[in-house]
Amino acid sequence: MNIHEYQGKSILASFGVQIQRGIVAETPEEAVKAAKQLHIETGTSWWVVKAQIHAGGRGKGGGVKLAKSIEEVQERASTIIGMQLITPQTGPQGKKVNKVLIAEDVYYPGESKTAEFYMSVLLNRQTGRNIIMYSTEGGMDIEEVAHSTPDKIYKEEIDPKVGLQGFQSRKIAFNLGLSGKAFKEMVKFVEALYKAYVASDSSMFEINPVLKTSDDKIIAVDAKVNIDDNALFRHPDYAAMRDKSEEDPTEVEASENDLNYVKLDGNVGCMVNGAGLAMATMDIIKLSGGEPANFLDVGGTANAARVEKAFRIILKDETVKAILVNIFGGIVRCDRVAQGIVDAYKNIGEIKVPIIVRLQGTNAVEAKKIIDESGLKVKSAIQLQEAADAVKEVLA
Repeated sequence: MNIHEYQGKSILASFGVQIQRGIVAETPEEAVKAAKQLHIETGTSWWVVKAQIHAGGRGKGGGVKLAKSIEEVQERASTIIGMQLITPQTGPQGKKVNKVLIAEDVYYPGESKTAEFYMSVLLNRQTGRNIIMYSTEGGMDIEEVAHSTPDKIYKEEIDPKVGLQGFQSRKIAFNLGLSGKAFKEMVKFVEALYKAYVASDSSMFEINPVLKTSDDKIIAVDAKVNIDDNALFRHPDYAAMRDKSEEDPTEVEASENDLNYVKLDGNVGCMVNGAGLAMATMDIIKLSGGEPANFLDVGGTANAARVEKAFRIILKDETVKAILVNIFGGIVRCDRVAQGIVDAYKNIGEIKVPIIVRLQGTNAVEAKKIIDESGLKVKSAIQLQEAADAVKEVLA
């Protein structure tokens, strides 16, 4: 689950990470109040108005603006709130900005002895260890740094059984070229950041930039956080941070109906039970000359109601030219699934795209007979190759 920058910073602060303080606002009037409150609390006379969307690269899209007066805070907030912000991570359609973070300016007007670093914590799935990635080249162009000068990207792997060791935190601070107070502050920052990552059951923490101020403080100026969905039951306070307006509406609808759905950029809709079978189905679609339009796992209890809802969700995608249903009858009998497909088809009404149904497992023969005798425009298959050939035929 992705969360907003201001929410990620609140998690960091709860574990002792120094952050750029700020107050979220949903209107220009709230933005002005937030700026005045920050001035009282922090003494800042310059503010940063930052769009709050689930995407990086906001600065490049005009979603991060410096304000040097209260009047400018209102002006910047008025411009950013409601805008359709387009960044490299939103795609050409962009995302609507519903709120902004009014943050203190931590770059201190007139001071230049600052440095920006990049730092993230995530899981290295190849080694089964957590990894801290960091660089001296923090800022908006970290992707270009990774592409052009990969030697400037450092990695420190941590065995989760023993945790982050002191020598590793010191090594990171050393590689970032720090000394004295800044060195000690960075060691504390890394230790607190890693603690926040582990304790919050996150799958990623990305701080870009991590700022060394002119007086050698180490501050998280940004926070991109993804929390493991499977661990949210342990963190109801984090689960409450979910912003459904930032998510794909179809994926939200699917999750509310206990369907695992991910939108993809293809032309063949998939309805499968089991994640492994879903991946194999997507492979067979590609080998047949198509492209999967989605990942959709209906789970082990593929009854008529779930099948109907899955059909309706897939059909909302106008790019779908065909639908492949691939069900293995282990926990559930194939004939029951087949009857569910027939019932769902009749409830939905005319479905204009071709449907290929492959049912294998318990009562697969009976299931094929139900499909074939239904009188519906549905092609049935038992073998996976049959389904693949049918996909190729309807796309030809």
